[in-house]
This record gives sequence, structure tokens and C-alpha cells, in this order.
Amino acid sequence: MRTLLVTGPGGAGRTTLAAATALAASLDRTRTLVLSADRGDSLGAALGVVTGDKPLAVNEFLTAWRPDASLGFRDDLVRFQERATGALDLLGASRLEGEELTSLPGAEELNLLRALRDAVLSERFELVVVDLPATPQALALLALPEELRRYIRRLLPAERQAARALRPVLGRLAGVPMPAEWLYETASRWDTELAAVEAVLAGPRTGVRIVAEPGPAGTDAVRDARLGLALRQLRVEALVANRVLPDEPGWLAGPVAQQRKALDEWDAVIVPHLGRDPRGTDDLRALAVPPAEVPAPVEWPVTEQDDVFVWTLPLPGAVRDELDLIRRGDELVVTVGQFRRIVALPSALRRCTVEGASLRDGELRVRFVPDPGLWPRER
Repeated sequence: MRTLLVTGPGGAGRTTLAAATALAASLDRTRTLVLSADRGDSLGAALGVVTGDKPLAVNEFLTAWRPDASLGFRDDLVRFQERATGALDLLGASRLEGEELTSLPGAEELNLLRALRDAVLSERFELVVVDLPATPQALALLALPEELRRYIRRLLPAERQAARALRPVLGRLAGVPMPAEWLYETASRWDTELAAVEAVLAGPRTGVRIVAEPGPAGTDAVRDARLGLALRQLRVEALVANRVLPDEPGWLAGPVAQQRKALDEWDAVIVPHLGRDPRGTDDLRALAVPPAEVPAPVEWPVTEQDDVFVWTLPLPGAVRDELDLIRRGDELVVTVGQFRRIVALPSALRRCTVEGASLRDGELRVRFVPDPGLWPRER
């Protein structure tokens, strides 16, 4: 099974091309699901249907779904209140009723990841196309499973030391048992669910399709998207140049020249401008978008030469002045421009010290030397 994540700058037509990609796959008799978290149902407008909180069959091989975040949010919070009854009574907190609950900002995107995980695990589809938000929000969303898992492991360590220390204190003060067991059970369940989402996003058959309109603004957006995705080790399946104008003389000569200049710098699939906003399956077929391909893997290799280990991190478009590295224990904090990631060091490098780093040809090379106090000595 393949998963295709579609993103790009706002207004670039990513929802339309996500719908067109899913439709093309279904016409090739590939069982396809297209997901979107857009409240305005631009996905349904592109397909010529009305999508909702339940999967809708567009044709024999295509299903469209716009999951309702409010339903899952209500159920999760009601269950949490039921399990936390003792703690809420201790604090004097009033319970919320399901009817008065509304989803919080970001719930749509989280629900989209949950729907993606469920679709992949169901094995009902051969291809899942996900209409992600605009690139900045999409990159934050794609980082969320890894970041949340890290927070859970730090705040609720598996050895439960904090719970053992606090339980008798609360018991003596208020006679209320510490809800440690269900707390850790909940954390374990969240960790398992997030790990499943993370496995889908990092899977070898998952790729990201960047949709952008060629031009100066599009070029900047593509650079940021490639850089943010590379830092997360997410595979770029294709760059799609959308709404490309015909090369004809006239008053559009200026915009056409801007587009041609950008296209000369891009290695992109070209989708022509139809002269109108695409609506309905006939227009989507006319776009002739390419089929989803399995992307090339993103490697972060460790090489050794003359007792020096070099860890290579491809960061296309990175600028030296915007790059910052911090070694913290067994982790490396990498900041490049507006993006930041905390990555665990490979096992061999945990017993090394950082000697230096260089950025060349879009690759960050971090040099490590063995720490004599930790590295095994030859006898």
C-alpha cells in the first residue's frame, strides 16, 4: 500500500491536485481513499460531490472522506473525565457535558492523522491520498507524532518513579488514591497510537507531493518545504508546478516569463492552467496529473575514516548563517531557519564527542571522534 501526502503554499491548488491524483488512480482501478481536513469542503467541490464525516464512494474505486474532528474530541474528553473522577473531585472541578464540547484548534489535523492511521491499518485501500494543510501547518502536523512521543516519555517515564513517589503523599493529604495506573495506561496507549502514525509517515511507501505555482513566491515556498521535509526525513515524491500558463505572446508575457524562470530552476512535473478553476471529474481528468510513485529513501549515513565518524544529514537549501547545532546527551538539536528537530544519535556516535561540522552542497556533515572514556579499548 502507498500513502501520498499532498501539501504546498496556500492557494497553490493542492486540494485540487490531491483530488485529481486520487481520481486518476481510481480510474486505473486502484482502490483509493482521499482524505481532507478542510472545513470548507474544497475537496468535495473539486470532485463535484459533497463530502462529510463518513466515507463517501465517488466511484467504484474512489472513496472521499472529510473526518469530523468534533466527534472524536468529544468522545476522548468524556472518557478522560470518567477515568479522572477522583482527581477532578479533589480539585473541585466541574465536568463538561458532551453536548457543550467543541473541538479545539488543531483538532481537525490531529483527527486527520488518526483517520490516516486507521485507513492504513484497515488494508482496504491500495493508495491513500491525504490533502494536508498549507506547508507551514503541514510541517508542524507531520512533526507532531514524534514530538508528542518524546514529551510523553520525558513526563511519564516507564519506570513510574514519579507515580510511586507521589501516590502516598496524595493519599495522606486527601485520602484520594493517586490515579497512577490509568495515567500510565493512557500514556502507553497514546504512545502506541502515535507510534503507529509515525510508522505510516516514515514508511518506505509514503511520499510527499509538493504543489506550488511557479514564480518568486513559489520558489521560496518550495525551498522551505524541501528543507523542512528533509529535516524530518520525509521523502519528496514529486514537485508539481501547477497552473502553468501557455507560452503565448500578449499581456500575460510578464507572468509567463516569471513562471519560465522558476521552472528552469525546478525539477517539476508541469500541470497546465485550464483557464478556469477545475470543478468536477472532467476537469480533474484534463489536468493529467502523474500517478503516485514510490519515493527514493532519505538516508542519513554514518561513515568512518581515520578514526573519525561523519554523520551526513541532507538539508537542501540550508544556509550556514541559519544553522545551529547543540549536542545534549544522546541527542542532537538541529535548528535550520524556522525549523528545529531533536534527533537521537546513532548508537555508535553516543560514545563519541563532536569535533566539528560543515555545510556543503546541501549536506550537513557532523564529525565525531571516539571518547576515550567510553570507547572500548583494544587489548
